[in-house]
Amino acid sequence: MQEYKIRCPECNSKNLYHSKDSINCKDCGLVLEDNLIDFGQDWRSFDNQTEDKQRRTGAPMKWSQHDQGLSTEVGTKSDLNVLGNKDKSKFMRLRKWQYRISTAMERNLKLALAELKRVSSFLKLPLAVDEEASRIYTLAVQKGLVRGRSMESVVCGALYAACRKHDVPRTLDELSEASGIEKKEIGRTYRFITRELQISILPSNPADYIPRFASALKISPEAQSKAVEILDQAQTAELTSGRGPTGIAAAALYVASLLNNEKRTQREVADVAGVTEVTIRNRYKELLDRLGLEDTIKQIKKKESNN
Repeated sequence: MQEYKIRCPECNSKNLYHSKDSINCKDCGLVLEDNLIDFGQDWRSFDNQTEDKQRRTGAPMKWSQHDQGLSTEVGTKSDLNVLGNKDKSKFMRLRKWQYRISTAMERNLKLALAELKRVSSFLKLPLAVDEEASRIYTLAVQKGLVRGRSMESVVCGALYAACRKHDVPRTLDELSEASGIEKKEIGRTYRFITRELQISILPSNPADYIPRFASALKISPEAQSKAVEILDQAQTAELTSGRGPTGIAAAALYVASLLNNEKRTQREVADVAGVTEVTIRNRYKELLDRLGLEDTIKQIKKKESNN
């Protein structure tokens, strides 16, 4: 209960009585506040079952549900066990008509959000990304942006936008693998919906990809830290501008593995990052040249050849 009234405005008394829905002065009887909302719990529970029965509120609204969790259904299939034959046919008829009267938008959302959940689960994305992607897709449907495009491509575009907003590093290649939609199509749809919905997304930070790539390549934390240092230097030298974040991150990790005597092949790094060996080779040469690491790498390779 909020006790923000400390004095009675009528008699200046501090002798106030706080009841469940009002505040009264005990001295003069003035009602200071009435019809207050009690945000506190007015019951006790000793097990989860009792708590569920006594709860006064429902589940929170969620974008990941096509109706945001607000609509109701005509019973459940388990109810069929307690119904007679006549009531069973009535039950099934009511459920069928309930589905028929739902709008095309609702049916689209139901199918699309199920697909979104499947792709999100495949990529092991956090719930916050799942919820944000559902919100973006719902807004796209409401604005008619899905018309003329496949549902799956818009779902992937929304997921990629949500990943970028929440700094969860996922590549278009990974989304393409999870959904079966071409990488170029996902990229086009992503750019379209972010432009039409005016979603501002900052450029990807290459350093966000380092932990995941390093984990897949089984590279030590020391080499990971070195890779992040190399990326910081590359950013200062403006080497990251206009280049794909996955390519530059993979090249930095490749250089760090060489410096830390944890050599990995360019093919191994390229496969994990989802880029070509040519990209790794080009970014690698740029990093050595601009950051003055060429002599250091040569000395390391010379020691290896002598051993």
